[in-house]
Amino acid sequence: MRALLVVNPKATTTSERSRDVLVRALRSEVDLTVEYTLRRGHAMALARAAADDGVDVVVTLGGDGTVNEAVNGLLTADAVEEEQAGSPAHRLPALAVVPGGSTNVFARALGLPRDWADATSVILDGLRDGRHRLVGLGRADDRYFTFCAGMGLDAAVVRTVEQARLRGRTSTPALYVRATIGQFFRGDDRKNPALSVERPGEETESGLSTVIVQNTAPWTYVGDRAVNPNPDASFDLGLDVLALRQLGVSSTTRTVTQLARRAGTPHGRQVLRLHDQAEMTVVTTRPQPFHLDGDYLGERQKVHFVSVPEALRVVC
Repeated sequence: MRALLVVNPKATTTSERSRDVLVRALRSEVDLTVEYTLRRGHAMALARAAADDGVDVVVTLGGDGTVNEAVNGLLTADAVEEEQAGSPAHRLPALAVVPGGSTNVFARALGLPRDWADATSVILDGLRDGRHRLVGLGRADDRYFTFCAGMGLDAAVVRTVEQARLRGRTSTPALYVRATIGQFFRGDDRKNPALSVERPGEETESGLSTVIVQNTAPWTYVGDRAVNPNPDASFDLGLDVLALRQLGVSSTTRTVTQLARRAGTPHGRQVLRLHDQAEMTVVTTRPQPFHLDGDYLGERQKVHFVSVPEALRVVC
């Protein structure tokens, strides 16, 4: 079995020692090639080349951004583009994810342990047994996402955190909390919502300040706690949505309190929730920040979202 290990050397929770241990463990089971990412988008190119070369498994060591790039590389490989009928999953390498970032939402949503060594043990067992799971993905225009996408306030927070990390800050729950509070009070769209959700055959939902699209649950984690606004979201179903209307202080505080409860889900006049959607389009009256899987991708005025069932085989 041939495998490619894609390593993000800047991943938050990995070290040279842990990388060496992982490489030795994988080489005990597979014919392994190791590549280190050198720039943004490099993991996408590496995964695509691996798929075109007939590699059996692509393993990532990094955070959710590295995983997203690898997934997009796999799903844009020649094996997908040359044959359109049916799911591409059986024509592509399987994906294995070793958590190495700060949050690792995709890996944890799959049920993998948070610790990289424990997760590696699960993956090695899966490789020995030929065990994998078919998962659905979301697609936003021409790019895939594994667990969530966002426009508006949610994406503005991601942008703020990315800017802080470029200045040398470490990604922590506290950094996200500070970014959220700051963006809430500084943002231009709190009282003048710019977003709308359009669905085939349904009335347009307009006057939205932020739109979060989930491909699975949870949406994210704060430390060990899952934040789960759409607990029924699943890799096996369509897309779920949480959107908030005008962000008043009292109504937003109530929604945040609901999100903080382990068993609670947001509700009220401010909240729009949609479940198991095959497709939708988010449109805006002015450019809005946009992210996929926690990676900020600039501003957009229109994004078309589609659920892609059974898109990928994952070792877990």
